[in-house]
Amino acid sequence: MQPAPVYKFDPSEKPSLPVVEAPVIVATNETLKGYGCLVEDPDNFDIEIVRWPVQGWRPIDAGTGDEGGYVEGEFRCEWKGDVLYGVNEAVNGDYVLGWTADPQQASTTEQTRPRDRVLLWHMNYHPDGGQFFFPIEKKPFIVPAALPGDDLKPENIVVFWSDGSKGIYIHPGIWHEGVFPVTDSQSFRDRQGRVHARVSCDFGQEFGVYVAAPLNPKA
Repeated sequence: MQPAPVYKFDPSEKPSLPVVEAPVIVATNETLKGYGCLVEDPDNFDIEIVRWPVQGWRPIDAGTGDEGGYVEGEFRCEWKGDVLYGVNEAVNGDYVLGWTADPQQASTTEQTRPRDRVLLWHMNYHPDGGQFFFPIEKKPFIVPAALPGDDLKPENIVVFWSDGSKGIYIHPGIWHEGVFPVTDSQSFRDRQGRVHARVSCDFGQEFGVYVAAPLNPKA
């Protein structure tokens, strides 16, 4: 069994590893099929809540098992030097999301290389409900994602890019790693299942690589 991931650490604690680059895709309702959809009106958007799984042959009573609802809060991201940090008020999360340089050389005080990508060390999914990220400031952002299934592979990850005019919703079970700003910092409305079950994958431990998520579509 893999140990529970630690989300706040000094990047230099992580080793130098090869990098697998994920393709970047402009987010539309067509390209998001299977993953989720665009969000135009967050005030009137319902996320999916998954019914508690059946434990044996007796069914869950109708109208029960999916009453936990959702939580909402601000998801804030900020670059400090070469390192991207995140805070999710909805679930009291505090994270090191990734970095642009080799973590052994990544600076937390000054930018040492262009911010054209985020090197991901981790992704997770929520089996209990969907989740959306809606930009408070209308600035571009990305959401890395992969389709459901515990046999996640780095080469199956894609990166959805939004121009910031709409949010992105992902279905329950979709692998992701938060939401990343293209600019120095950005805040988002985050709505997700209240149970907040989380299944994780540490790329370094499992595959010996990091996944590069480009911050902009290729010209």
